[in-house]
Amino acid sequence: MNKWLALAATGALALGVAACGDDGGSSGSGGGKDLSGSIKIDGSSTVGPFAQAAAEGFQGENPSVKVSVGTSGTGGGFEKFCAGETDISDASRPIKDDEEVPLCKKSGVTYKEIQVANDGIAVVTNKDLKIDCMTTDELKKLWNQGSKVTTLNQVNPKFPDTKVSLFGPGTDSGTFDFFTDEINGEEGVSRKEYQPSEDDNVLVQGVEGDKGGLGYFGFSYYEQNQDKLNLVAVDAGDGCVKPSAKTIQDGSYKPLSRPLFMYPSEKSLAKAQVKGFMDYTVQNQDEIAKTSQIVPMTEAQKKKGAEDLKAAEAAAK
Repeated sequence: MNKWLALAATGALALGVAACGDDGGSSGSGGGKDLSGSIKIDGSSTVGPFAQAAAEGFQGENPSVKVSVGTSGTGGGFEKFCAGETDISDASRPIKDDEEVPLCKKSGVTYKEIQVANDGIAVVTNKDLKIDCMTTDELKKLWNQGSKVTTLNQVNPKFPDTKVSLFGPGTDSGTFDFFTDEINGEEGVSRKEYQPSEDDNVLVQGVEGDKGGLGYFGFSYYEQNQDKLNLVAVDAGDGCVKPSAKTIQDGSYKPLSRPLFMYPSEKSLAKAQVKGFMDYTVQNQDEIAKTSQIVPMTEAQKKKGAEDLKAAEAAAK
């Protein structure tokens, strides 16, 4: 790990690199110390730690570039991105064909989807609430629209007779979209009786602090807080599987494994500092993933990501 990524490890989750500086291009043409200007990133809270670690490392090598990383959720990030307010949008799901694609098109914002990492959605309970495994049907019974479940033994008589307190992402979150689609059968369909937040750290604190706490969020947030939470395996019909780097990469943790993306706009990629940042991110994705405790890409995914970025940069010239 290079020295700047090592430094990033201490701040990768702070999500607050200074957002200031000139939006202009670079005083140089290739990279290194000549790059200057600013880069604005917003979107998924799941991708946020990865983007933050990348920003810390990149700024270490390019101190004249100022990078800001926001976490307004995948949907909130695309709103800003399609309005031309950000250079790169972090996303824990692909851009929506029916809503966000037309919005970007209307504003003349063109872009490329670049996979940067992998993730699994972790289902967790309070540390003292010992549930080892839940089937996808049990999760649906608990989280589906119109669910009247109030105690866990209503889901399964073998579960504790404990009043459940649910914590999950808000509706602007790509994690919310993905989970509801995979578990409830339709994106956005969910019970309303739960405590939502776009900040995964808030969800961690909620589950940790409530005896009946149960929630879901990106796997990296479980890894960072595993001493405070109980991880629940998921059974999609082939037995109970817990999320891990291995089970997420090989797809055996189903149906809650997914790719993570960055969307740079074509206009922004024409700026030397944005191109330099994306090049840095793709070239150092293994170390960035390790620093931010995000699941890295497979070799095939890395090859495709590099090819997609090369094509995007060519289109931006």
